Amino acid sequence: MNTQKVDFENNEGQKLVGRIELPANQQPHNFAIFAHCFTCTKNLSAVRNISKSLTSAGFGVLRFDFTGLGESEGDFEDTNFSGNVEDLIAASDYLSKEYKAPSLLVGHSLGGAAIIFAAEQITSVKAIATIGSPSNPEHVTHLLQNDIDKIETEGVATVQLSGRPFTIKKQFLHDLKTKSLPETLKKLRKSILILHSPQDTLVEINNAEELYIAAHHPKSFISLDGADHLLTNKSDSIYTGKTIAAWASRYVLIPEEQKISSKHDVVASLDKEDAFTTNLKIGAHYMLADEPKSFGGNDFGPSPYEYVSAGLSACTAMTIQMYSKRKKWDLENVEVHTSYEKRHAQDCENCEDPSAKIDTFIRQIKFEGNLDEKQTKRLIQIADKCPVHKTLHSETQVITTVID
Repeated sequence: MNTQKVDFENNEGQKLVGRIELPANQQPHNFAIFAHCFTCTKNLSAVRNISKSLTSAGFGVLRFDFTGLGESEGDFEDTNFSGNVEDLIAASDYLSKEYKAPSLLVGHSLGGAAIIFAAEQITSVKAIATIGSPSNPEHVTHLLQNDIDKIETEGVATVQLSGRPFTIKKQFLHDLKTKSLPETLKKLRKSILILHSPQDTLVEINNAEELYIAAHHPKSFISLDGADHLLTNKSDSIYTGKTIAAWASRYVLIPEEQKISSKHDVVASLDKEDAFTTNLKIGAHYMLADEPKSFGGNDFGPSPYEYVSAGLSACTAMTIQMYSKRKKWDLENVEVHTSYEKRHAQDCENCEDPSAKIDTFIRQIKFEGNLDEKQTKRLIQIADKCPVHKTLHSETQVITTVID
């Protein structure tokens, strides 16, 4: 995928910094904006994983730091919840001007509450998805429980949130009290997906129930069973992103795919923080490649050699079935098992030398149907004639160039 650093101004003229992620080898069919959680940033691992899952499904995604957080300008102590909503509207204006108006808003925790208020004002938005979000913005005050009295009496206090100090002013608390999320949801006529973990100890599951009751149809709820509030387990955030992408495809307009001009049918994209977990676009299909955990990967997808083995298995099955149909043989099903390893050649003269080992694919074929011995033997011969098999046995070349 293509990740670019971008910036735009909020309504106070301060620079907000974000990242926009675009799909590999495809124009985005829709754009989404991601709103991070209270005092978080665009670089939270869950935010990145969810954004990448959406991008793998063809969305362009803008994630940015709210005013006073991360790389964005401004003082956090001078911000409030209403300012977050205004930042989202500024982000929408930026996308509309530079790319395309957003049709999907995704918000995590308090960011989920913010996107509901923002969606009311952004006409291009067709669908919204909240993740572990409170049913009322004022819920965030329980994080400040020990400091609320000081904030109210002195007008300001420095509090510790996630091990970091933040200055909170009275105006922030008062602004939260003016926002009624249920009332806004009752007026909102946009599709909504509510994702929440029953084990969320920071924003309890009853918040999801209250949001669901207040919202109009079409509305959906997905349980993130076993996940914590910040989705620190990578598999939880990837699942969340894939779920949102699949759900949103029903409510946003996805035109016929327009590929970026390229002769390459397969695109692999890997960011430096992702170990071996690689996004793949194979034709019109999106997949993941990875390595097993024993090799330092996350095991979120097949390994490169497993993909090669899969290609050989699939090509073998197609070739055999095509041949048997042409011959009108009774082959109900063909099942091809392929694995890869390094082995010594059968005629190895210096088997002690590690370099004497060669790449070896072990292929086993199972036939179901009414075949005689002669037909079975012929189909085994046909297996060796599949195009992938021929490619593996032929002299090949890889021509590498740099894309500007």
